[in-house]
Amino acid sequence: MTNQDNKAQPLAGRIALVTGASRGIGAATAQALAADGAHVVLVARTVPDLEAVEDAIHAAGGSATIAPLDLTDGESIGRLAQAISGRWGALDILVLNAATLGTLAAVPAIDSREFARLLTLNIAAPQALIAAFDPMLRASKDARVVALTTGVAAANPRAYWGAYGASKAALEVLVAAYGQETRNVSAVRTHVVEPGATRTTMRARAYPGEDPATLKTPDVVGRAIADLVASDAPDGERLVLPK
Repeated sequence: MTNQDNKAQPLAGRIALVTGASRGIGAATAQALAADGAHVVLVARTVPDLEAVEDAIHAAGGSATIAPLDLTDGESIGRLAQAISGRWGALDILVLNAATLGTLAAVPAIDSREFARLLTLNIAAPQALIAAFDPMLRASKDARVVALTTGVAAANPRAYWGAYGASKAALEVLVAAYGQETRNVSAVRTHVVEPGATRTTMRARAYPGEDPATLKTPDVVGRAIADLVASDAPDGERLVLPK
């Protein structure tokens, strides 16, 4: 492979896993990683949407595999890790993108059942993924764990966003702690990405009166994430995209 090829596909030979890869930022990130040469495992619940993303990646000359599963089922995460470890020796990129917004409500009005479901997907599932794939991440020569966060987490809490913001604040702490635990004993580096206002279904739910044409598209975020994991960014690097 020539130097020019290396620049065109800086992630050639890498194995990536992206959650919430059936649409929005997850799909765009998967496509950007594949365009840079990574083989991408696409994780989400909806098979037709996953197949559409896989088809788009293949049409562009990339490589991907779909893995339909419900991330709130901890046993399914373990089975996925076992299947992937049986095919590849290492996992180089783990993008923790899947999340649910929940109902925007005052803290005393948060529905306890919905809150439990939100915490399961937004924080318990990422922890289960890190735990299941930790051996494969440590086996990589340059592993990256990327967590998607929000501007309304711990640093800038906002009224009525307590449930979602709290889950993302917890995710940031979880991923940062993992980075510190692995920093001196492996090649694992962790990053947090704050995408800012982006044209997604979740954004439309949160701001129904907003004109989507005024927002950046998910591919801008996907490209930024692909560039981040291909760079020499240090462990703990936080990427904040313009609004």
